[in-house]
Amino acid sequence: MCVNSCSCAWQTCLRYSSLSLHCEKPSWKTWGKEIKVVTMHERLLKMMELLDAFIALLGGFCILKELFQMISWAQLNIHEKPIGVLNINGFFNGLLSFIDHAVEQKFIT
Repeated sequence: MCVNSCSCAWQTCLRYSSLSLHCEKPSWKTWGKEIKVVTMHERLLKMMELLDAFIALLGGFCILKELFQMISWAQLNIHEKPIGVLNINGFFNGLLSFIDHAVEQKFIT
């Protein structure tokens, strides 16, 4: 399984893929520069270095991990970049409801 994400800044799109996963080129069209990293942590650091904001697109566990990592780093004042989700057709509704519930229960702020 190959983990890829596309992070767009202005008109340049950067595709991050982990070399440790032995990924083939994706079958979809990519734009801009491709940056290859060895670890998922290196991938997060490179994203934080290059991007002005973080927007979670539709995806699975890796997207959720990256989203919550960026939220955690913002709470720890590691960065002050905007964070959002692209909630196409209500894809993230369940997650957003869970977050609202956790805030109401005072588990997160």
